[in-house]
Amino acid sequence: MTKNAIISVKNLVKKFGNFTANDNLNFEVHEGEIFGFLGANGAGKTTAVRILSGLSAPTSGEVIVAGFNARKQPEQIKKNIGYMCQKFSLYEDLTVKENIMLYGGIYGMNKKLIRERTDSLLKRLNFEEYGDRLILDLPLGLKQKLAFSVAVLHQPKIVFLDEPTGGVDPVTRRQFWEMIYETAAGGITVFVTTHYMDEAEYCDRVSIMSEGKIVALDTPAELKKQYNVGSVEEVFIKIARP
Repeated sequence: MTKNAIISVKNLVKKFGNFTANDNLNFEVHEGEIFGFLGANGAGKTTAVRILSGLSAPTSGEVIVAGFNARKQPEQIKKNIGYMCQKFSLYEDLTVKENIMLYGGIYGMNKKLIRERTDSLLKRLNFEEYGDRLILDLPLGLKQKLAFSVAVLHQPKIVFLDEPTGGVDPVTRRQFWEMIYETAAGGITVFVTTHYMDEAEYCDRVSIMSEGKIVALDTPAELKKQYNVGSVEEVFIKIARP
């Protein structure tokens, strides 16, 4: 594990019976970077993220996240990360404030700190008028921004975003990426999976998965140069659909 690596994956294999979802993955993610984890649906992205976030154990290999071993210390990993999936993980029958309070408690924050962060969060998002509204009644874009903000409420070392922009319009997607930039600038490492290839251009480095393997890993600029194309989407097409 190199000095500034916050995630180190060596020879990761994950099998479900005879099916290999992750086939000998090797990569590192550096502190403070935005790391894109790309691939078509079924490529093995979500399986890998579940292992990295302490929700699933690897079949074999070594996975170190924020200094903790994914096989032996999954609970320690969970305390040091944030996680947001495509369905946003918010409780729709609770209000905005109630969701923030709930997750603050889950993350082990004291009540005073939760109140302070709640007030700060609502102001930053211009959400003051929505504090007592049920999540169910919010537009999709607002739910998405809130879910991301709640995932980093406890200021984790890493936040995992598993296809977070699915189903939202391009303007909202761009606003969401502005929040990602702010988060990374604040020192939190952002690990994002997406099947929107244009989003790969916003990442510091990207890996591309195909059929359970990592088949490319570099900066967007270097990948485009290597494959002599004008976009990461064209790189992906060359790799995934030869």
